[in-house]
Amino acid sequence: MITSNQNSKIKLVRALLGRAKERREANAFVVEGVRLVEEAVKGDWRFETVLYDESLSERGKSQVSSLKSKGVDIEEISTDLMKSLSETETPQGILAILQFSEVPINNSLNFVLIPDQIRDPGNLGTLLRTAAATGVQAILLPPETTDAFAPKVVRAGMGAHFRLPIREMKWEEIREQTKGMQVFLADMDGKSCWETDHSKPLALIVGGEADGASDEARKLSTQKISIPMAGNVESLNAGVAGSVLMFEVVRQRK
Repeated sequence: MITSNQNSKIKLVRALLGRAKERREANAFVVEGVRLVEEAVKGDWRFETVLYDESLSERGKSQVSSLKSKGVDIEEISTDLMKSLSETETPQGILAILQFSEVPINNSLNFVLIPDQIRDPGNLGTLLRTAAATGVQAILLPPETTDAFAPKVVRAGMGAHFRLPIREMKWEEIREQTKGMQVFLADMDGKSCWETDHSKPLALIVGGEADGASDEARKLSTQKISIPMAGNVESLNAGVAGSVLMFEVVRQRK
């Protein structure tokens, strides 16, 4: 059983949890909780190490046994150590280090999400989760958007990371990827989304919470769209606004 903070695996987990640079250099990230471990198994992602403690549920223990039988490195750690690593108030008793694995991008895209300058991890995770639920085919992350594999984003995504192609791209690459598509920018001054045709291939840009969309995003967009709202409410947060717009695409296409 691992009980020391100085253990190399514990140090690696802390580094991966703390810094995007470490995740990129190690080509790995951390997931926490039974459900995310299960989702990673379903998606056939590669496990490097699994850490668990005695508080792990029977459901979680069955995953540990299954992964151990496949040759995955499994280590039990002390409960105090798990609590010190956990990003949640009530740890579920399991953490896993996964290797990055790119979900392939469809050659004929018709529904793309571009979260531009989204810096709040919860909002980005919500957008990814909704994107998975609405059939978005690719997530293109421009510069200045938070790391999609940061712990809070992964947790809020609830498994979306294992089903969606998620790519960090420069604007030149995004422009090439969305060539021939309508590019809608969520903007309070835009045309009502209820009155906008979403049936054709499109990319949806959702701007950041503080500064909105970047100049590059505005240059790329072909039309601004908005969500009609009652009363004196001026705006919704990025996660909610993007979710409403993605489901409007689904509604129109069905």
